[in-house]
Amino acid sequence: MDPHFLNEHDKSSPEISRKSGQEATLEPLELGQRVRAIRLSQNLTLEEASQRTGLARSTLSKIENEQISPTFTAVNKLVHGLGIDIPQLFAQPSSDSRASGRRDITRAGEGKPHPTPTYEHELLATELSQKKMVPFRTRVHARSFDDFPDWVRHDGEEFLYVISGSILFYTEFYEPVELFEGDSAYYDCTMGHALVSTSEEDAVCLWVTA
Repeated sequence: MDPHFLNEHDKSSPEISRKSGQEATLEPLELGQRVRAIRLSQNLTLEEASQRTGLARSTLSKIENEQISPTFTAVNKLVHGLGIDIPQLFAQPSSDSRASGRRDITRAGEGKPHPTPTYEHELLATELSQKKMVPFRTRVHARSFDDFPDWVRHDGEEFLYVISGSILFYTEFYEPVELFEGDSAYYDCTMGHALVSTSEEDAVCLWVTA
């Protein structure tokens, strides 16, 4: 079970390089090899890939030969120009990997309920064991940070997405920030955190913990 449910009242507690005045760049991570492999798999010359992505032929060549690290803008051009998803650019299945065939479908309203004084959790994909991530839908009952006896904290990282309503997102090392429908956050959840509804109706959020 996710530590959100176990530790809500427990009181224990791709690298990016930035150069001054320049856009952030992505560390190599064998990215050049991936770009070349994807380009060749589509039978594209450097010139053709340049036309599709809008990147200069020389820039593509330098990226493929690990002579430069692409900026985020360049990565976006590669993704759109080559018609791929970002994960395809940064990782590929190992040659001996096989699909496990694991799958779990949770129908609307059929998740496993887990109410707490501040949140009403609905655990999703509960038929799968040893998941690499834990998804759950949450209705936020809390209306004040004082509703929590202490920070919620646990191991791992977490993704938060506001489905409806609005929340005040409290984190231990930052000022509270209000998030609205469609807003999201990704954070280290060993850092104390908590959600408070600010909309007239209780906010509803999706959480994914890994």
